[in-house]
Amino acid sequence: MNRRLSREEAVKLLYQMSINKYTLEEAIENYLEQYKEELPELDIEYIKKLINGVNENIESLDKKIEMHLTGWKMNRISRINLALLRCSTYEIINDVETPAAVFINEAVEIAKRYSEDKSVAFINGVLDKIAKSEGRI
Repeated sequence: MNRRLSREEAVKLLYQMSINKYTLEEAIENYLEQYKEELPELDIEYIKKLINGVNENIESLDKKIEMHLTGWKMNRISRINLALLRCSTYEIINDVETPAAVFINEAVEIAKRYSEDKSVAFINGVLDKIAKSEGRI
């Protein structure tokens, strides 16, 4: 079970849902069909928990993210960065057992793989502010 890889897959699923307008069920079904052979490494239940959590709390997550944007509007954030911010914000708020720095660090690593270079600092800054506002740092 690889949490980092599972987290990355959850972000990709959230991104696909925003691009293709898939429902949660369609996204999971398509994902499971496409990646059957890779599933032993992944924690499918964790992926489902993340995308369900983000999907059920999307409005409050977006408000939390928007409160911590400096000089940005939500509609200017790329969809992959927004998926990453939503997923990480959900984890920072809801997983108090794990230090917020873990989620921030992993979000930065995922951003390095899927976003522009300047997005890395942006994501780090927004998540740091969110973690501080939640009393997690």
